[in-house]
Amino acid sequence: MNETQEKISSGLERAFASKGFAEPSVEDLKEAAGVSLRTLYKYTPSRDDMIYAALDHRQKRYIERIFKDLPANGEETLSTIIDRAAEWMRTEASHGCLFHAAVAAAPDDKRLRALLLDHKAEVAHRIAEVTGLRGREADLTLLLEGLTQSWPLHGSVAVESAKRLAGSLFQKAA
Repeated sequence: MNETQEKISSGLERAFASKGFAEPSVEDLKEAAGVSLRTLYKYTPSRDDMIYAALDHRQKRYIERIFKDLPANGEETLSTIIDRAAEWMRTEASHGCLFHAAVAAAPDDKRLRALLLDHKAEVAHRIAEVTGLRGREADLTLLLEGLTQSWPLHGSVAVESAKRLAGSLFQKAA
């Protein structure tokens, strides 16, 4: 991705995250991307392409934030991931998961649904790999998605609950 594509994707992600997928006009999206309309359409020829670019950018940032420089111990690793996911919710996703929001806005869009499924599967797979909980991807998805959904309602209580439940995954794995 070149610098212009990065700038566009970043701006589009911010716009969709703050205003949803239906509200921002093309003018709003152009302004958020910080480029001319011609440049915006050169790199993202349709609104759908703008959404896909924003989600791709979101995916990369999320993976980097959650998985960079993790501790080596499986249980400590999962605890750190939970803390980072909660911080992501606090600073980046106060309205919930952008991938779920995209699918909710266009439920018949098969590509969006595939992006959502791929995103969640990649996150679960990576967590399973770094924690040594291979084969427990469904449990890990439920844990992280539960945290994502309950964090806005319960904040730090949801984080502590997720950590307690995470600990039980290691007890059963032993």
